[in-house]
Amino acid sequence: MSWIELRLDTTNEAVDWICTLLAKAIAAEDMHISEYRDHNPQWTFIIQMYLLEDAQIHQRIDAIADLLKPLHRTGMTSELQTFIVEQKPSQREQNPENSLIRRIGDRFVILSAEVDYQAGNSQEIILRLQNSFAFGSGLHPATILSLKLIERHTQPSLHTLDLGSGSGILSVALAKLGATVLAIDNDRIAVAATQDAVERNQVLQKVTVTCASLGSASQLGHWMGGDSIESVPEVQANGQFDLIVANIFARVHISLATEFYKALRNTSTHSGTLITAGYTSDRAEDVTQSMLEAGFEQCDRVHMNEWIAIAYRVRDL
Repeated sequence: MSWIELRLDTTNEAVDWICTLLAKAIAAEDMHISEYRDHNPQWTFIIQMYLLEDAQIHQRIDAIADLLKPLHRTGMTSELQTFIVEQKPSQREQNPENSLIRRIGDRFVILSAEVDYQAGNSQEIILRLQNSFAFGSGLHPATILSLKLIERHTQPSLHTLDLGSGSGILSVALAKLGATVLAIDNDRIAVAATQDAVERNQVLQKVTVTCASLGSASQLGHWMGGDSIESVPEVQANGQFDLIVANIFARVHISLATEFYKALRNTSTHSGTLITAGYTSDRAEDVTQSMLEAGFEQCDRVHMNEWIAIAYRVRDL
């Protein structure tokens, strides 16, 4: 019995897109992601995928190549390479010293599920994720920027919403900083991935995970622009959250600006905070204008190449 290994090199931005595009073609446990140890000016990660060789193998490879063509055309991946191997390596057997350890901000350390790691100091916050086909691997710039703003703006007493929870990484980060979290997504693959991350990171007491959307977002379709999905329950925007984190497309931020405002608690002693990410700097002005019109003021921003994340605060009463 032989396996076919598919290999390609990628940029930061491409990893989550690859996982999403190949959700129906590759089992999560058959996709291995590792980081270049030596500096490479073009590529950041290596992705290896494994398919059992059978009568349909050529059609399956062609289908995967077709799905990845847009990323290759835009320079986000190398050309797909194929190899025949006698057996599929496990994550640990493949290259344990090259397992992902990603440091973000002052405290967060993202690890793949199998990595044996000892915290360097008591201030480190470890986030463990399995390979999944939910957006938010911790490798995409939008996720990195979201984590940096979460670290700055989260307090233990906050009641928070993670809108479009994806892999669950942001929900886990919020919980490990002491907040209580409602994690919602309108994609059931993402909901399952978030639940796994919550259990894996032992924050079940802090995070509630459910398939839902905020207000009118239940009519906006899939966060990632994928196949249409069934309608999902609506979380009412009634001033119940101290902090909302949303790593989603600019169009969704713009559509929900008023509902974000209504969902945040605003009193004489507390102004709710909204962290937005998932878009590039060319859409920042559109997002900001929508937030200003809804009643927010900008209070923080971070950027990484063309990607940007902006924090807004409800204007004082």
